[in-house]
Amino acid sequence: MVDEQWHGENQKYVSRRIVITKSQFNGRYLSDLKLRNNFAVNVIRVNRAGVDLAPSATLRLQLGDRLTVVGDESALQDVSNLLGNTMKRLREPNIIPIFIGILLGVLVGSIPFYFGSIPQPVKLGLAGGTLVVAILLGRFGPQCHLITYTTVSANLMLREIGLALFFAGVGLSAGQGFVETIVDGGGWKWIGYGVIITVLPLLIVGIIGLKWCKVDYFTLMGMIAGGTTDPPALSFASHTSPNDLPAVGYTTVYPLTMFLRVLTAQLLILLVA
Repeated sequence: MVDEQWHGENQKYVSRRIVITKSQFNGRYLSDLKLRNNFAVNVIRVNRAGVDLAPSATLRLQLGDRLTVVGDESALQDVSNLLGNTMKRLREPNIIPIFIGILLGVLVGSIPFYFGSIPQPVKLGLAGGTLVVAILLGRFGPQCHLITYTTVSANLMLREIGLALFFAGVGLSAGQGFVETIVDGGGWKWIGYGVIITVLPLLIVGIIGLKWCKVDYFTLMGMIAGGTTDPPALSFASHTSPNDLPAVGYTTVYPLTMFLRVLTAQLLILLVA
């Protein structure tokens, strides 16, 4: 909680950060609170997951949003009681939405799509289907009063478990015969091709983004990590950066890159076969 004071002619104003911890306000518009009419206070900033949002009447609030409110100290206390402002509530992870998202993601990923005269269907798969559902839940979940807030510790735990399972799956599937393929099967050529295909486009995009599009360095780090759909690269960028710009840049390009990778790979296999 941050308090700052402004001294007017006859009144003292305080700025306080208040956290929404009551579930009944999840998905409600900021204008529905009527804070200015009922308490004579103003919301000057809304912080969600480390990202500052401009307060507007049509902004949908979510559990865990941090509102920077300016007004009389007694009025701010009333607003605090109204919205909850109980940090203990945020320490409780919401498990049900996570498993709903995973279940729906598996179902969506198994739906076949047909393109033209190609006889075999194309599927989004587990990664693509889960990503689509996650985006839809993030966009429309608050409107359905679905609480999608997850504690930071739970989020980091799921992220690390996901990375560990991903690397374990890749290692188990590719480990058998890996050395023989590299040494005797000409695999080193494919590694070289992979390095060129991966590094060269990223260098071109990075130079264009930095020199011509004037994208700041930290956002560009996240965009490059998202362009490779590489969570370890995002983790490195986040630890290097003093802000959340790499995560923002990552999320802007990751969905499109994931869709293109899943669909293009399957289409190429079907066309070649």
